[in-house]
Amino acid sequence: MSGNYYKGNEVSCCIKYFIFGFNILFWLLGMALVGIGLWAWSEKGVLSNISSITDLGGLDPVWLFMVVGGIMFILGFAGCIGALRENTFLLKFFSVFLGIIFFLELTTGILAFVFKDWIKDQLNLFINNNIRAYRDDIDLQNLIDFTQEYWDCCGAFGADDWNLNIYFNCTDANPSREKCGVPFSCCTKDPAEDVINTQCGYDIRAKPDSEQKDYINVKGCVPQFEKWLQDNLTLVAGIFIGVALLQIFGICLAQNLVSDIEAVRASCFFT
Repeated sequence: MSGNYYKGNEVSCCIKYFIFGFNILFWLLGMALVGIGLWAWSEKGVLSNISSITDLGGLDPVWLFMVVGGIMFILGFAGCIGALRENTFLLKFFSVFLGIIFFLELTTGILAFVFKDWIKDQLNLFINNNIRAYRDDIDLQNLIDFTQEYWDCCGAFGADDWNLNIYFNCTDANPSREKCGVPFSCCTKDPAEDVINTQCGYDIRAKPDSEQKDYINVKGCVPQFEKWLQDNLTLVAGIFIGVALLQIFGICLAQNLVSDIEAVRASCFFT
């Protein structure tokens, strides 16, 4: 019998270390995003006053870092440690969690297509709530300014949406210097200007509508976002399909590794 040996089931090293390598990067990136979020909250004094997290009327962009980073951290940890230690519980958790995210993305996409008008109304409501809180949080302010500059828009459906903000509304009781104005991000860009004129929107809505378009972008961000989606539909669809395929690929690899591990354990048990 010398020279003969029994070759049983084996765990695929390629799959094992591919899942490990991919997820350790995912894990570290998630940790970095959470760290950035905690640092941002620390700079704003949120960590010393936890109740202030719910005080902001609009969206705190730091939540995006915390939620996305937290999900990436959990997934990366489960996939990385599960593959390295050949822990079937963590690998199954990784597969189920990834499957739930895939299902939620698919459901969201279908609902967004079916209920387009409702989504538009909710987007309008969301933007208007953030317009009200524009001066309450510097991160939210920067996010709104970036959005308006990127899509050459102003407000949800027009510049008059800025009447919702206590600093920009046109009421007689408003003592603000920004009364009847808009943020600088609404202003049309002048290529000759090297320095941004942050006061370009002052008193602009006191002018007739026919004159406003010479100084600011009069189109709303909701219709501009719709136009951007239509113009970049192929790119957006390609990104969603690519992400979906990666998720399915990850689920299949994890399940394959689980099967290998269970087969090896079963062969050892019966040997």
